[in-house]
Amino acid sequence: MAPTRAVPRRERGLTLIELIVTITILSVLAGAAFPIARFQYKRQSERQLRYDLWMMRDAIDKYKDAADKGAFQTKVDSQNYPPDLETLVDGVDVQGKKLKFLRRIPVDPMTGKAEWGLRSMQDDPDSDSYGGQSVFDVYSKSDGTALDGTKYNTW
Repeated sequence: MAPTRAVPRRERGLTLIELIVTITILSVLAGAAFPIARFQYKRQSERQLRYDLWMMRDAIDKYKDAADKGAFQTKVDSQNYPPDLETLVDGVDVQGKKLKFLRRIPVDPMTGKAEWGLRSMQDDPDSDSYGGQSVFDVYSKSDGTALDGTKYNTW
């Protein structure tokens, strides 16, 4: 039998072309994932904004209901709405106990600040100037546009 020659073993690894193809594919996938991630982040922020607005408006309504039932006294020109958002957090005295309507003033997810636009009953519905009499409604101070095409400050 004839001696067999040892076939040189091919070294294992990636060729330059395989490396370039892999990097290209990863770049395309990353490029497609970035807009999707940004869309998801914006949608989550909008969901949080809707929740925060609902929570504050609900607290305003509960304050007004309690005041309408005579649980505490309010200013005559306030129409039983709270004077400011801090009153909802600090609470009011009702028969020696603190009645609170809101745990904290949430941070606006669109502006990153705990500052909200306020409207009183005397203000124009589309006005962005606050008369200061009482808080009838809250809105975002963001001028941004939502995914559905509406402005955040109109929510």
